[in-house]
Amino acid sequence: MSHPAGPPAALAARLRLDGAWTHVASRSYGTVIHRVDGRRHAFYVKTTPPRREDDLRFHPGNEAERLQWLAAAGFPVAEVVDVGGDDELMWLVTTALAGRSAAGPWAPGEWPAVLDLVADVLRDLHELPVADCPFDRTLAVTLPLARLAAEMGWIDLDDLDPQRRGRSVRQLLDELAATPSPAPEDLVVCHGDPCLDNFLIEPEARTLAGILDVGRLGVADRWKDLAIARRDVTEQFPGVGQVASTHFLGRYGARHDAAKDRFYCLLDEFV
Repeated sequence: MSHPAGPPAALAARLRLDGAWTHVASRSYGTVIHRVDGRRHAFYVKTTPPRREDDLRFHPGNEAERLQWLAAAGFPVAEVVDVGGDDELMWLVTTALAGRSAAGPWAPGEWPAVLDLVADVLRDLHELPVADCPFDRTLAVTLPLARLAAEMGWIDLDDLDPQRRGRSVRQLLDELAATPSPAPEDLVVCHGDPCLDNFLIEPEARTLAGILDVGRLGVADRWKDLAIARRDVTEQFPGVGQVASTHFLGRYGARHDAAKDRFYCLLDEFV
């Protein structure tokens, strides 16, 4: 896949960000990320084709609202500089945060401390008062949105978990229908996509420097986060992934719930 070398000309003129634009990433669902390095400040610009608010993929307005809410709750997140859109493009501009991704690279002996920090941050997030969070990601909301994603063709079949690769949307829907929804929901404020690369760490002090990609944040069962985090930790440690994920869950203070883990990993395929 070829990636754009620079920003859309109209967007660069619209945002008036003075600095060098560097392409960072392109997602299969149309989102493109640039970094802009100026003399005094650095920014990230995330763009996407026009998108409905009920689309579970990246939506600039949804993410901006959650960034501002998390900042007010005392968590380190990027500052929203601009959010907007036109008939061709939607965008979110934020300040750049310092820090190293929790996904690494780290020396082998540093990994336990990194996993401990991410588990602690996730637990702190989950301890926020549910009543104060205005974003609903309970199953009453997300199951209909998952079915809508299937109907609208929004599922990325090239990005399924290994055990589901090659399946059709119909097969995914059949599996979802056959998998009981775990009840009751143990509701907390969830990140929604707590992979290691969505946490930045100050490498010297070993403190949290920032939380990224919060567009799916909302009230949901804590295993909506724990299932994704456990899966990512397992994948990050080939050969010892089970030990690492057990360490992570132990630090968080949870015992493995196989039914919820399986259900929420399946539900994540629809995002």
